[in-house]
Amino acid sequence: MLSVRDAHARVIAAFSPLPSETVSVADAAGRVLAVSPMARLTQPPTDLSAMDGYAVRAADVPAAPATLTLVGQAPAGGSYDQVLQPGEAVRIFTGGPLPMGADSIVIQEDTKADGTNITILEAPRLGRHVRKAGLDFSVGDTPLAVGRTLTTRDLALAAAMNHPWLSIRRKPRVAILSTGDELVMPGEPVGRNQIVSSSGIAVAALVRGWGGEATLFDIARDDARLIESCIEAGAQHDLLITLGGASVGDHDLVQGALKAQGFDMDFWKIAMRPGKPLMFAARDRARVLGLPGNPVSTMVCALLFMKPALERMLGQPGDLVRTQPARLAVDVKQNDQREDYVRSHLARASDGCLTVDPHPVQDSSMLSVLAACDGLMIRPPHDPARKAGDIVQVVDLASLPGGY
Repeated sequence: MLSVRDAHARVIAAFSPLPSETVSVADAAGRVLAVSPMARLTQPPTDLSAMDGYAVRAADVPAAPATLTLVGQAPAGGSYDQVLQPGEAVRIFTGGPLPMGADSIVIQEDTKADGTNITILEAPRLGRHVRKAGLDFSVGDTPLAVGRTLTTRDLALAAAMNHPWLSIRRKPRVAILSTGDELVMPGEPVGRNQIVSSSGIAVAALVRGWGGEATLFDIARDDARLIESCIEAGAQHDLLITLGGASVGDHDLVQGALKAQGFDMDFWKIAMRPGKPLMFAARDRARVLGLPGNPVSTMVCALLFMKPALERMLGQPGDLVRTQPARLAVDVKQNDQREDYVRSHLARASDGCLTVDPHPVQDSSMLSVLAACDGLMIRPPHDPARKAGDIVQVVDLASLPGGY
């Protein structure tokens, strides 16, 4: 069986960035940059006042009080276009351009006006309350890197850089196929030997939350020709996710259907828990990731393998999910040969340290446990027994993007 890291490396190696498309900057939130936008202007374009007050020459007020002569004003959107002479001051407002010759701002509260006589009550420092030209960015700057998932803050910056359009990666198109006579959709009558299908709905939500477009196929019954037809339709997408049916039992038909459609099987067993029956297959540009049927296994494997595949298509590294250290709250037994992703509760101790408390039940069919937990504790293969207080690695599920 492959290790998690080897399987992850094989999956991401099979994907490359998708083509770019152009969208309005107003519609680009959550999308991934394909081309770094270059600032088309300098911001601010000239030295501006950061406060309401008076523009002065610091040399004219070596000490306070001092009286200067008011010669004009510079509101935001306007300007005083003469060179400021010794002993002169200009009334200025926030965002107003500094007159030529001025180098400091005295705020309104530190002055006393009597007609054109402006008494400065506190001597300014050189450059005080001045926003220098290019303080934010300059023409040609590229502060937003390729591969960045754009936030609303990023959109504000791109708009300020005078970009009405942005070049972003096309969303990966992902087809999701659940198979099995035992499955019914939520709300349908549930027979004596049937269960409600939840994994497809969860995976579709994850695809959307992680930047893709999801197409949820109807459940495919255990019919080889039907499954082959669904696989052929799914292969027209950037990625086909199959749920269940990937093992080698008499009723697990997905592998046979893939082979009949000309797909090469890369792997179908992973040394991990939950999620041993994970499958990956390819044909030309078509890619199929077969996730296990048990819903918790589906969710964990989607995090470890589907998310990195989507990221690679979006021009991002596609790294394994990030972990962080945490202190065990209880003793745990030695692990076996499979890497274990233990559903757990995370908390902060009184000393600020992150602690992890594994849930006592780890059955891979129990969605209630996964929903109640906010962390995964990772036990490497053959990890020895650990004592409470030992440091282990965990995944903080609450910090993951996409509403995991």
